Amino acid sequence: MAALVAQLAFPSDCNRRVWEDPSFIKWRKNEAHVTLRCHETVEVRALRSKCGSDAKMISERFSSRATSLALHRCNWVCSIGSIRYWYERNKVDLTVANSAFWNDDAVVGALDCAAFWVKGLPFVKSLSGYWKFYLAPGPTSVPMNFYDSSFEDSTWQTLPVPSNWQMHGFDRPVYSNITYPFPLDPPHIPTDNPTGCYRTVFHVPDKWKGRRILLHFEAVDSAFFAWVNGVPVGYSQDSRLPAEFEITDYCHPCGSDKKNVLAVQVFKWSDGSYLEDQDHWRLSGIHRDVLLLAKPQVYISDYFFKSNLGKNFSYADIQVEVKFDDSLETSKDSILNKFSIEAELFDNAKWYDSNEYRDLHSSSVAHMELDSSSSHATFGFLGYFLVGKLESPKLWSAEQDPHLYTLIIILKDEFGNVVDCESCQVGIRQVSKAPKQLLVNGHPVLIKGVNRHESHPRLGKTNMESCMVKDLVLMKQNNINAVRNSHYPQHHRWYELCDLFGMYMIDEANIETHGFYHSQHLKNPTLESSWASSMLDRVISMVERDKNHACIISWSLGNESGYGPNHSALAGWIRGRDTSRLLHYEGGGARTPSTDIVCPMYMRVWDIVKIANDPTETRPLILCEYSHSMGNSTGNIQEYWEAIDNTFGLQGGFIWDWVDQ
Repeated sequence: MAALVAQLAFPSDCNRRVWEDPSFIKWRKNEAHVTLRCHETVEVRALRSKCGSDAKMISERFSSRATSLALHRCNWVCSIGSIRYWYERNKVDLTVANSAFWNDDAVVGALDCAAFWVKGLPFVKSLSGYWKFYLAPGPTSVPMNFYDSSFEDSTWQTLPVPSNWQMHGFDRPVYSNITYPFPLDPPHIPTDNPTGCYRTVFHVPDKWKGRRILLHFEAVDSAFFAWVNGVPVGYSQDSRLPAEFEITDYCHPCGSDKKNVLAVQVFKWSDGSYLEDQDHWRLSGIHRDVLLLAKPQVYISDYFFKSNLGKNFSYADIQVEVKFDDSLETSKDSILNKFSIEAELFDNAKWYDSNEYRDLHSSSVAHMELDSSSSHATFGFLGYFLVGKLESPKLWSAEQDPHLYTLIIILKDEFGNVVDCESCQVGIRQVSKAPKQLLVNGHPVLIKGVNRHESHPRLGKTNMESCMVKDLVLMKQNNINAVRNSHYPQHHRWYELCDLFGMYMIDEANIETHGFYHSQHLKNPTLESSWASSMLDRVISMVERDKNHACIISWSLGNESGYGPNHSALAGWIRGRDTSRLLHYEGGGARTPSTDIVCPMYMRVWDIVKIANDPTETRPLILCEYSHSMGNSTGNIQEYWEAIDNTFGLQGGFIWDWVDQ
């Protein structure tokens, strides 16, 4: 199979052009999941090893009470590492907004941010930096065997990763709103399809010995193959979401002097580009970071935090759905004979009660244990449910206090050794709907929102912390309380910052087929079953990565893609997966069964008032785009807000757009 895929990457050797095949959207790619932190610093790992041997001795010689205390201490060592990580990560310096770079300094700034975002995670390694780069005119023109370890690349130029190659003198950027930047002939792509060839080297640290190595691309535009030491390890599409491959078997041993060679072939256009016709700059390359993750043989691969507020919000029933990845392929029923799982919730506010960092355990507010009953059982789900109760929860909202808790999940072996530890920030809040109203924590909210593209005058689609913070500071200063990620999932740090600052969010799938609107002879991909799996993969990947973020109050099926049976499938999957948020989609007239919000764009004031006054329409109306601001001064915004303030059922909207690209 590896040899076959190596051939598939080079159409001169094979007739099948996989970048033009909607059924070939990924190969050897791990299932989508939340951002993994791979906690356990080196010091903690050493302590945990000692703690594990002590625990084994105690379990043999002492009482169960002593064993419990010893194992609790083992767990706590891991928890301290996780808490310290979030304690530091959440201390966002607002003055960094004043140092946002808009010139060539941003290139170095982006590389610094890539390293900063993995700081404090010894089992996560950023591969950001300057890679060897060659731009071929098309997939059939790439240098022969450029992915081999022995390939001579000394004459190649260098390119920073992450970046878009058009921002560094290769190829040219294209701006287009509706019309595709290539002939409309799905799923075919023109021969003129610039193809980037990347090469870099890395070592696997000796302290990672015995662990599984994952290669994680945060985002690549538009499709790519990857090789490690000449062996093809995977293929992926979707320009705005991660692709992850296990490469344990293809790396040189930990601590080896041999350099591992990573090669990547990036296609500017692919069949996936037909689903990515957004109104923005079309830029290519590895534009978010590339990471190496080191995980144990059995590890926490995904988790979903849920809360259900009780009467008068006096308590919250909390639950974590946890999944493992097990290289030993142990059955679900027998894995608990060798491992145990538990979770803890910590109140972030208690960390800052004093100037000294002390008594971290006092910030624990809820403990979650395995639910062995069948009350949460889901057919076909191979994970586990942890449950607990939080008394007097502090609620998250944009208007009041965006209060956050730290969730820590711990996997232990049968002797009490901490095998794996993951964590994230979570908020307790309730998103619901009443007749003609969107409610957050039981109260209707007015959406004073903007649409936001990832756009930087020097970096293109690559991100910097200071620019994100600057956006949020300006939004808060101007009474903006919501953002629509137009029109694709954005950098995962953006979600963390929106959680912290208190910014409502619509998270939007990377799907737009606007260019088909004017076609007289072609059906929109959203009507074609051959594109259904690709569309669903994009929606699933978005939801699974972002599902624990409190800021997200609605999922969006995409933008300007008409309406068809594929949308019904996307809506059905999301509603089955996540009942805690509303669904948004404007296509098909903004009032289809696949949306919980009437969400038109640029509708006249009198027409939105007419819909709000329609007694048969029970959904709230929130304009997904209005008051077009690219090159003008937001038009008749005052008329819109006179109507919104005086008409029940109108709850605001999202200005197009935040930054004039």
